[in-house]
Amino acid sequence: MAIIGSVMVPHPPMIVPTVGRGSESQIIETTKAYEKTAKQIADWQPDTVVIITPHSIMYQDYIHISPGSAAKGDFGRFGVPRPQYEVKYDETLVNEIEKLALHNNIDAGTAGERSPVLDHGFLVPLHFIIQAIGKPLPCEFVRIGISGLSFETHYRFGMLIKEASEKLSRRVCIVASGDLSHYVQAEGPYGFRAEGPKYDAKIMDIMGRAAFDELLALPEYFCEKAGECGHRSFLIMAGAFDGQNVEANMLSYQGVTGVGYGVGIFTLTGSDKNRHFINK
Repeated sequence: MAIIGSVMVPHPPMIVPTVGRGSESQIIETTKAYEKTAKQIADWQPDTVVIITPHSIMYQDYIHISPGSAAKGDFGRFGVPRPQYEVKYDETLVNEIEKLALHNNIDAGTAGERSPVLDHGFLVPLHFIIQAIGKPLPCEFVRIGISGLSFETHYRFGMLIKEASEKLSRRVCIVASGDLSHYVQAEGPYGFRAEGPKYDAKIMDIMGRAAFDELLALPEYFCEKAGECGHRSFLIMAGAFDGQNVEANMLSYQGVTGVGYGVGIFTLTGSDKNRHFINK
């Protein structure tokens, strides 16, 4: 086996009721969609869940993979130190990805660890996964950050996750954690930019068609002006689907808090030689 499916999810801490304390009612559509993605992950029965989070350790020139056998975290920085979440890491898969990155001259690996504590970009999807699967969790995890490296490099790195999964015969599900634009509404915490809603509309359209070549082609300056959070997470996910037909099911979009939240499920439907987008 290899990659068995993927989900695209945001990570607003307020969506967790103990953090939101009622404010999560603003994004109830996102919550319902999130629950569907978590149920899908449970139905896939993965050996390993790879969560790509923009809020892990980030370097300009290096994609960081969390090392070690396990990690813990909580929403303490948001005023809720309990409960504490804990996951086991798939060290064998991490080692294989790191070896492939070295062999393919992609600057990625487990060096440079600064904090092992799980971040909210990881914890929010984990919260929903636990709700759907229960404890003890039957799967292991891999935590991957993003970097300042190019869009193409992140896509190529996703291809290595696929290759490593195939070599180890792992059933791997990818969670691409990332918000969309932070400049969707003037009343929001970050204000408004015209690029904000334009970016969100483009991403929901592109991801709804699984048109990952268009995801690669978006200008980086446009994405920066839009204040996106998850673009490189989505690119790593897309790279893991290289050469595969993908059925996309976009479940929801909300921008009511001033930040765009998109949720979708991506299912493999077979191979397709025309979907090797880097080669094009």
